Amino acid sequence: MRTTKTFPVQPDERKWFVVDAQEFILGRMASRVATVLRGKHKPIYSPHLDHGDHVVVINAEKVRLTGKKIEKKTYFRHTGFIGGGKMTSLSEMLEKKPAEVVRLAVWGMMPKTRLGRSQIKKLKIYAGPKHPHAAQNPETLLMGDKAIVAGAIVANATAAKTPVADKPGVA
Repeated sequence: MRTTKTFPVQPDERKWFVVDAQEFILGRMASRVATVLRGKHKPIYSPHLDHGDHVVVINAEKVRLTGKKIEKKTYFRHTGFIGGGKMTSLSEMLEKKPAEVVRLAVWGMMPKTRLGRSQIKKLKIYAGPKHPHAAQNPETLLMGDKAIVAGAIVANATAAKTPVADKPGVA
């Protein structure tokens, strides 16, 4: 019987991605962002290693929600003092701290361990359309079959990148 050795995979170079939150629903965007932060989109994924990429979320104040979440959803926190429980509605959070709404949605999908706490630090969230990470040349993050190209949603992102004339067998 032969035994094979498993070698730990060395982390490759981390990429930077940018996501425009105004075009996507909060929960769907958060699950995709959490996947990229953990590195699960890469073939070298290991659950105990950090292979994730950096993600920049812009326009957090314009994030979309479905149903009656704006009126019904609340966030609970505790000050640490007796009777110090505080409830904040989603509409208040979107007015005061829109970046925190996105951060809490992504954090809810991350592991609550030392590794998860280090992975969430690669998430940068901005309420407006500007961010200071242009020097990292962030790529547009694909969300399923959609991508943001020059402010417009492209239904099939791969078709937008590849012209029809370059496909084999098409005249």
